[in-house]
Amino acid sequence: MSRNTKINLVLLLAVAALAVLPLALGLGDHKKEPFTGADAEAETAITELKPDYEPWFSPLYEPPSGEIESALFALQAALGAGVLAYYFGLRRGRRQGEQRALERQAGSALAGAAGKSTAEQD
Repeated sequence: MSRNTKINLVLLLAVAALAVLPLALGLGDHKKEPFTGADAEAETAITELKPDYEPWFSPLYEPPSGEIESALFALQAALGAGVLAYYFGLRRGRRQGEQRALERQAGSALAGAAGKSTAEQD
């Protein structure tokens, strides 16, 4: 197994552990909504500390339901992942193209040198 494969497997296991361990250990069982987002947690903490707090601004768009909000978040995540995948694929393709061009140049230089040496022998 190559070094990169080992690193990828360790990272995959770490991500799986981060996803499964909170569920397996029952973290958040004492809460009404155990796995709410950071925004909801912050809002709860602010209202507990300062009940008369007024937000500075309101959202530009308020989705009509939680399902639509989740769908928009998933769409945003998918678009971000697509942009990142395109960027990394483009970089890898360019690197492979440059490597192939260098190999072709080295091969043609060797063939040219071999051709000169046989021509010089005649």
